[in-house]
This record gives sequence, structure tokens and C-alpha cells, in this order.
Amino acid sequence: RDSSREVLEWRESFDQLLKSKSGVTAFHTFLKTEFSEENLDFWLACEDFKKTRSKTKLASKANRIFEEFVQSEAPREVNIDHETREITRKNLSGATSACFNEAQAKTRTLMEKDSYPRFLKSASYQDMTKQATSHCLSKRSHT
Repeated sequence: RDSSREVLEWRESFDQLLKSKSGVTAFHTFLKTEFSEENLDFWLACEDFKKTRSKTKLASKANRIFEEFVQSEAPREVNIDHETREITRKNLSGATSACFNEAQAKTRTLMEKDSYPRFLKSASYQDMTKQATSHCLSKRSHT
């Protein structure tokens, strides 16, 4: 697939951005400038966590994710309400691949409603779309 077309598709939906490896990388770079990359890192950790099949690994990964992102005063604490934090803490006692679903959904919504629109307006994304658009146009004129 053409990477220029992919860059332009990121505007269509937050899902398009998250499906793209380079989209996630570009968004992560942008979030670093806003000091909020922990939201995406948490979301990605949850996606990876859901693929874990071993029960023992599930429990240890769950605790690691909780300690890094969810518990109060966590080193990379994500912005979720107290209730969601509490539900997630309770879910840890019987760690399943779904134990972070609510916290992950809240974090995703926050990124989609807050950071994603700013990313689309950012100078870095604007530059990418200009390059992608001119690349798509020059390809069209050569065919």
C-alpha cells in the first residue's frame, strides 16, 4: 500500500491512524511534544496484553501495566477517573484479557476527542499531508 495514501487516510478516523504502524509512530512523536504519550503507550500495552495467552504471563503483565499506568501516582499515570481506576484495580484479582477494557476505552476516547484533533492540526501532520498530496498528484500526472 502506498504510504502517501495512508498518511491522508489518518484524517478519516482515529481507527485508521491506530491501524497504521507509521500512523502510531507519528502520533506518538506528536504526543511526546505534548507530554501525553503515556495514553498511547497504555493503549498499546493493553492491545499487546489482550494477545497474551498464558495465565501466568497475563497476571504478571496485568500487574506491570497497572503499576506503570493505572495506579494513583504511577510513573506514567493515565488520566482516568477514580471509579475506572478502582474497577481496574478490582479486575486485577482475576486477571483476564479484558481487565483493562474500561480504562483502555476511556483513554482511547480521551485521545480521540482531545489529542487526535490537535495532531491533525499540528505542523508535523500538515507537512506530512502536503508531501503526501504532492506525491499522489505527481504519481497521477506520470500515469
